[in-house]
Amino acid sequence: MNLLRLFLLTFGLIITVSASTKKPNVVLIICDDLNDYITGIPGQSGHPQAKTPNVEKLAQSGVAFRRAYSNNPVCAPSRASFLTGIYGHNSNGNEWPKWYNLPVLKNSKTLMHYFRDNGYEVVGSGKLMHFLKKDEWSKFKNAPDYGPFAYNGEKNVAHTGVPSPFNSIGPVDGSYGSLESLAYIHDGNPKTGWVSKQPWNWTQNPSTKNKQNYLNFSDKGTRSLTPDEANAKWAAETIQHYAQQEKSTPFFLGVGFIRPHTPLHVSQKYFDMFPLATLENPLIRQNDSDDCHLAENLDENSKGLKYFRLLHESYPQWELGIRAFTQAYLASVAAVDECIGQVVEAVNNSPLRDNTIIVLTSDHGWNMGQKDFLFKNSLWEESTRVPFIVRAPGVTQAGGIAEHPISLIDLYPTLVDLCGLEGDTKKNENGHDLDGFSVRPFLENPKANSWDGPEGALTTVSGKHWAIRTKYWRYIRYENGAEELYNHANDPCEWVNLADNPEFQPEKKKLLTMLLKQANLAE
Repeated sequence: MNLLRLFLLTFGLIITVSASTKKPNVVLIICDDLNDYITGIPGQSGHPQAKTPNVEKLAQSGVAFRRAYSNNPVCAPSRASFLTGIYGHNSNGNEWPKWYNLPVLKNSKTLMHYFRDNGYEVVGSGKLMHFLKKDEWSKFKNAPDYGPFAYNGEKNVAHTGVPSPFNSIGPVDGSYGSLESLAYIHDGNPKTGWVSKQPWNWTQNPSTKNKQNYLNFSDKGTRSLTPDEANAKWAAETIQHYAQQEKSTPFFLGVGFIRPHTPLHVSQKYFDMFPLATLENPLIRQNDSDDCHLAENLDENSKGLKYFRLLHESYPQWELGIRAFTQAYLASVAAVDECIGQVVEAVNNSPLRDNTIIVLTSDHGWNMGQKDFLFKNSLWEESTRVPFIVRAPGVTQAGGIAEHPISLIDLYPTLVDLCGLEGDTKKNENGHDLDGFSVRPFLENPKANSWDGPEGALTTVSGKHWAIRTKYWRYIRYENGAEELYNHANDPCEWVNLADNPEFQPEKKKLLTMLLKQANLAE
């Protein structure tokens, strides 16, 4: 009897140790151009009418970061940085070259590569890296697709509801409107309507070798899926597949959603959630750009300046244009929230829930007209701030709100830490070590004020203009030496540039020193 008891105790101990040492699965959800127009983070600014119940539910089950920032607020360099864990200034990746051609990144392991080296099955779909390299993954489903696109029978164009001259921007950044309201789907012409097209061919005319793939959004019975809906369906089904498997190989699943990246095309039901008659415009202060210096460092036809100007010219009052664009953006955010919910629920409704880490974030934010700028790729709060939510079973405190600034560069080392991965992240001496730090201290104690990482989050535009964001301050230094300084303790909208105020010179000097050190720049 004692021998049997000893056997059972020993066997139980083996099972317990085995279960406790099994590496957790990871579900990484990345949205595109998603700023802070989400709910679920108390005290966070954003749009007061945003509706993201699924993001909110995820935040309440984990830790949400109130001050998380992009290191480079435009798609390609941001993703190349946080999915390799290396700052753009250390990889020469602050512009738009294909990341896998850069010598430093060629000799460093992406997050996906490193997980594979640690025995994970690594699968993905949608937009993750800006330039897809499928051999980084064990399996990859769908390449990035920015559609649906409006098609006039000859080429992709802006939605028929977008006024001129804003529609002259084209079928991507110049287009917003519901799927059901496109005039082409009601014109009786089978050669016009909604189409899907592979990335990087946004404006090319179709050829006999590239026949258009027409999409149907008017018939509920045979309705086409948008690319985001297709990727959410794939992710949910893949999670269910893993849940049914008996083998214990851990998985890393990445899913990249396009919305709210332009074109802002989603179903009418999402537009109906934000009636124009009651929709509030973003907080925009007239002449707010007067004490800013971005415009003097850009060509007047740079996207953010041009897009704001054209939207202004397309409506009788500029407020109407901002309201129409904001409606489309909020509708797109609501649509992607539903996709996020589908993925998270697949985990929640499976036996994998207690051993699966979920991370939700975005590559950067988006300026909604503040400071006469309608685009990403600025150094202000709207372009740089991103959602960053982590649910790590056994680590995170449910409903935690972390206050300390972090940035996307910290994603890679955080997952390495949480999953207990081992080995060098460099392929050889020509690679580069990870630049970020694990945010575990804030996952375990959201009110913590100390960690191994820096006091402020570093951001750059093109490696020419720089910003540092601490808990209460944002400091910007442009290539021409112009500066901006904002005190978020009493100016969360960054309306008052304090850079020339003598009272704040000590703080400015401290922030400049911090920025130069993190960016490896000479004063």
